[in-house]
Amino acid sequence: MAIGARDFIDKLLVEKYSQEKVDNHDADSLVSKVSADDMLDAMDNYSNNYRTMLALNNRLTMVCYGVVAKSAKYVTTEAV
Repeated sequence: MAIGARDFIDKLLVEKYSQEKVDNHDADSLVSKVSADDMLDAMDNYSNNYRTMLALNNRLTMVCYGVVAKSAKYVTTEAV
């Protein structure tokens, strides 16, 4: 497996940014700004809300099917 530019645009980008220096390796950049517990709580709340929404959507679909079925007029036809 080769590392490097594969086409003309990649070669130009490598050439352009090859001399750039980055200085973001301080200790603060490795520390998360959000608590893991807060993130997990937010994910849990979102998943519970989504699960509730799916259940309500399913129930509403069943109610709509029932309303349509009750309001339908069935007409018997005689076989020819």
